[in-house]
Amino acid sequence: MVIKNFEELIEKIKKGHKPKRVVVVCADDLHTLEALKKAEKDGILKSVLIGNKNKIKKLLKKISFEKKENEIIDAESDTFAASKGVEIIRDKKADFMMKGKIQTSDLLKAVVDKNNGLGKSRIMSHVSILEIPTYHKILAVSDGGMVICPSLEEKKQILENTLEVFLSLGYENPKVAVLAAIEKVNPKMKETLDGEALKNMYINKEIENCIIEGPISYDLAISMESANIKGYKSPVAGDADILLAPDITTGNILSKSLVYSGKARMAGFIIGAKVPIALTSRGASSEQKYLSLVICSAMF
Repeated sequence: MVIKNFEELIEKIKKGHKPKRVVVVCADDLHTLEALKKAEKDGILKSVLIGNKNKIKKLLKKISFEKKENEIIDAESDTFAASKGVEIIRDKKADFMMKGKIQTSDLLKAVVDKNNGLGKSRIMSHVSILEIPTYHKILAVSDGGMVICPSLEEKKQILENTLEVFLSLGYENPKVAVLAAIEKVNPKMKETLDGEALKNMYINKEIENCIIEGPISYDLAISMESANIKGYKSPVAGDADILLAPDITTGNILSKSLVYSGKARMAGFIIGAKVPIALTSRGASSEQKYLSLVICSAMF
């Protein structure tokens, strides 16, 4: 199975999909509420809002978005809002979480709390799903938002997190490109050594349910024309589903470059916790936030 664009995914969710419930931490944000309104109208989800109740009500009125009184929880601080959101997830009163107008670090403090958080044995990582006008299907970039400079073991876990997303969407063997500046191993370039190591893990069946190529450059991963010119043969060449970035800087710049310069549409979220967390920049458009909700809703 391959998903070509977000519209295809949205239609898939609408058919026989039971609406999920999202808890939104610090929901007093216009773009966040606009995204929620559209998602609820499309029958994709229902929501519980936490934050400054008066501000939330004013914004709801501004966009003509009706919510019941018991669907809005007043929070005296961002810290309280984050803790309450985690509590609602732990009590199974919501299926996943969304970041509103709150610093990511403040939200994650509650999420990773050892006693009452939502952590699992695997690290948490950020995934960007992009629909690029010049590419034939949706494409993931990870990690551009959580793990600063991942070790080989952390890259393995980041990859496993991202694979979990694609398998939940119905993919059988997603194609993974472990990115580097070049496609040959150079001992002076750690990312090429990690690329080779991850490919060997795939060959030795330490990582399953995917096809891994690495190290591989960006052009070879997404352009069959480039691969043909260079005589590079791989099932991943020109057809990657997942781009595994060498570090947070590369992943972050790559995703934002595709959005702001390549006119890509993007969804962003955190995976690796007990539930997905829809997470985009506080300055993200309502469409980005809506698409992030769509992806998280589809992962069940």
